[in-house]
Amino acid sequence: MAGAATTHDLLIIDDDKELGEMLSEYLAPEDFVATVVTRGDSGAEEALAGGYDAVILDVMLPGLNGFDVLKKIRAESLVPVIMLTAKGDDVDRILGLEIGADDYLPKPFNPRELVARLRAILRRQPVEEEADEQEMIQCHRLRLWPGARRAVLDATDLDLTSTQFNVLALLARQAGRVVSKEQLYKSALGRPLTPYDRSLDMHISHLRRKLAAVDDSLAIHTVRGIGYQLEN
Repeated sequence: MAGAATTHDLLIIDDDKELGEMLSEYLAPEDFVATVVTRGDSGAEEALAGGYDAVILDVMLPGLNGFDVLKKIRAESLVPVIMLTAKGDDVDRILGLEIGADDYLPKPFNPRELVARLRAILRRQPVEEEADEQEMIQCHRLRLWPGARRAVLDATDLDLTSTQFNVLALLARQAGRVVSKEQLYKSALGRPLTPYDRSLDMHISHLRRKLAAVDDSLAIHTVRGIGYQLEN
């Protein structure tokens, strides 16, 4: 007898009530139980109090905009967050990733793509939980503990999002070798590389900034047309 499907608790913070209701109905057969909050301030409180598996967060919200909501969430929680941005608005996408969003999706979007993005993020969790808490990855003065989701550079704890940690851990495991974009998307972001998707480049940019703020001698190199390489 097959096991029961795992149900995931999802929080949708969006002032469009019709969209929230539509997504709740669409996601139910996909084993997502959605709670919809239409204000930013109350959405931030709910995200921190509700024990959700993931959060869908719109940028334009009453009470508190999506970026401020994300800041409040990230101050206390690493719950995966997918931001909904205006189509073609790269500024919103970049800012969201800088603050700590795990992914973004431009409006209007296909609900099937949202489900795919959610599953990609949640698929990472079992792999992370299976990691030996004592395992350590080391590259020069950089040390990472996948089981604890902790990264330390020169005795300084790095404040990384879940996606940034995944990318850095994969690069560190293969330090000195070029890791293709295809592999980084599949293993670290949990989805295939598609044309015009710049999210990996943004995550790499933010990682470089965070590493350089502590030790600018540890570099992530771009290998044009192939991928990225962490110095060995």
